[in-house]
Amino acid sequence: MRHKRLLASLLAAVAVAFVVSACGTEAIGVPKSDPTYASDSIAAHLFNQRCGGCHTLSYAGTHGSGVNPTTFAAISGPSFNQRCERPAIRVLYAIENGGFSGAYMPQNIFVGKQAREVADFVARFSGRDAPPEPGVTPCVDKPLQLLPLTGPLPELSGSKHS
Repeated sequence: MRHKRLLASLLAAVAVAFVVSACGTEAIGVPKSDPTYASDSIAAHLFNQRCGGCHTLSYAGTHGSGVNPTTFAAISGPSFNQRCERPAIRVLYAIENGGFSGAYMPQNIFVGKQAREVADFVARFSGRDAPPEPGVTPCVDKPLQLLPLTGPLPELSGSKHS
């Protein structure tokens, strides 16, 4: 009798843990038709793990940003569904320098090849839900200028990258 209760309690605990672990999660949304699906999927998972608490990006399955900027927490980062981040070197600059203000985002949250892959991923998929604005070039029409995975990087506003 005691073993049955213990087994039933254990099964109930596993079921609750399974249900709770799925709360608030969303699948990575990189389209399989994407020519760089493999590297984008890896970058999406990395973004989800390290950036998803503050940034929203549906392609990475994250909901970190608040919808209304007047009510969300101070450390919520911008929603990359709405905000265009191109060229990719701009994203890499933010990764290396803790964003553009340096207030909350940690510096070098990714380094090396991972930093370049995540920067390319964010540049490729950000801004896709931005509403059209008169006189503003849509994000998908702005040049990506993707990064080489090794070797020297292009310059960004006079800053040096190695």
